[in-house]
Amino acid sequence: MDLSRFEDKLSNEWFKTFAGDIAAIRTTTAFHRVVEQAAAGIRADIVLIDVGPNLGAINRAALIAADTVLMPLAADLFSLKGLSNLGPTLRDWRRNWQQLVLPQVPAGFSAPRAEMRPLGYVIMQPEMRLDRPVKAYARWLERIPWVYSMAVLGEGAPPRGDDRHCVATLRNYRSLMPLAHDARKPMFDLKAADGALGSTQKYVQTCYREFRALAEGVLARTEELHRP
Repeated sequence: MDLSRFEDKLSNEWFKTFAGDIAAIRTTTAFHRVVEQAAAGIRADIVLIDVGPNLGAINRAALIAADTVLMPLAADLFSLKGLSNLGPTLRDWRRNWQQLVLPQVPAGFSAPRAEMRPLGYVIMQPEMRLDRPVKAYARWLERIPWVYSMAVLGEGAPPRGDDRHCVATLRNYRSLMPLAHDARKPMFDLKAADGALGSTQKYVQTCYREFRALAEGVLARTEELHRP
């Protein structure tokens, strides 16, 4: 929440970067330097930047520091609307930064490339209810590859059933979330001492397998993008 006070400053400085204002560039690249310093401190190969579902100034400053972007989606109208807005916005941020700002960055000043290359998307399954038709979920699900290809990748409509950009589908782990919050640890690392007993512990193991598969999928796609 403390970052919210930084939002106005980031918003005001964005357009000043186009004119080569060094103070504005330093402010806008603050998250980039934090990432660099943290990664250097523990010799990290990959840094995960988790941002909320909006296109505000904080997210813009965080995303321009990112090499790739992985998009979590639900099969509903709001996710598809957000996806339609996200693709053009990322391209606009990338173009402005690379064409207007980077040429004016002084030598020796660490600034991100604002690559923000689309890595794919993750489908978050809803909590199924008997009074909610499954057909509606399937209908929105079928539209995701089309919207992703058109809005995010800027390509033509994909063949029907083409979901090659889907990295993983994660089920709803609502019953594990309160336990994870209380234990202050990931859902997939919950132990019996944390309250994950009996069948819940089997659910934790399923959660671990799915998140491991997600991590491996993200790693494989990241390596593929960075392969010469």
